[in-house]
Amino acid sequence: MSKTSRKWILSGFILVFLVLLAVSVRHNIAYQLGNRPDFAISKRDQRIKNGIMVFSYHRILAPNDIVRFDEKVSPNTQFHDFNVNLPSFKKQMYYLKSHHIKVISIKQMIAMAHSKRPIRGKYVVITFDDVDRTSIDNAFPILEKLHYPFTQSIITGNTGWYKQGTKLATWPAIQRLQKQAGSLVTFGVHTNRMHYLVDHGIPVFNIPANYTRFKRDYAVSQDVLKEKVGYKSPIFTYPYGSGDSQIQKFLANRPGLKVILTLNDGLVTNHSNLKLTPRIIVNNYSWPSITKWINN
Repeated sequence: MSKTSRKWILSGFILVFLVLLAVSVRHNIAYQLGNRPDFAISKRDQRIKNGIMVFSYHRILAPNDIVRFDEKVSPNTQFHDFNVNLPSFKKQMYYLKSHHIKVISIKQMIAMAHSKRPIRGKYVVITFDDVDRTSIDNAFPILEKLHYPFTQSIITGNTGWYKQGTKLATWPAIQRLQKQAGSLVTFGVHTNRMHYLVDHGIPVFNIPANYTRFKRDYAVSQDVLKEKVGYKSPIFTYPYGSGDSQIQKFLANRPGLKVILTLNDGLVTNHSNLKLTPRIIVNNYSWPSITKWINN
């Protein structure tokens, strides 16, 4: 066999290998994209005509070529679950406006939920977890234009943190936001340094042995927030959506803490316990069910 023939055969093997690899990767991506959790709100919640829906956002990404490519092919569930591209976010905000859904602050939600008068109509509260820089750079200009109030929950010990493409806003950026947004923005605490998972995907603060550490961490988060933005917050946001019974009891008894944001299902009504405030993660999977609630 000639040298040229061996080269052609080798080239053929390499080509076949690459084709098979590409097919395998494509099938894996299709499988991953087809097996994401369903973020849709329940059919029961879709039928609720009077109540407050609390939106949870994380990152609002500018629609560059890399983002568009990742949206189409990335099997990373974190990317799809916790990212919304800027055009989609803008459409969502204007959808609320065009359908006469009033966007209110958490302070207004507290007053309505505690009022003796029943809540009539549909309202939305907008929240952002972590204070990713994209929530300031991309989302805030739209919220400011529409004059929509919003809440930013800060991991007070991780500001400026960068990892795997995520960049949390720095304190100077947060302080500039506070100055520009004025009364539109409210800050909540999202722990100081306990926003991560340990073995078997358990939030570190939900391990019983870390209870004392969590109590200290909570106090530090409030102290840091007061130092940086001028006040302690009446809002705590659970990392990963919930805490165990020991954590719940501790937070429920904190002086001045009026709202604890979870990722429990449901809407806020006059009968809601705001120490277990439900929220909906807004993404491409949940939005269609949200529009059904809006139009019901």
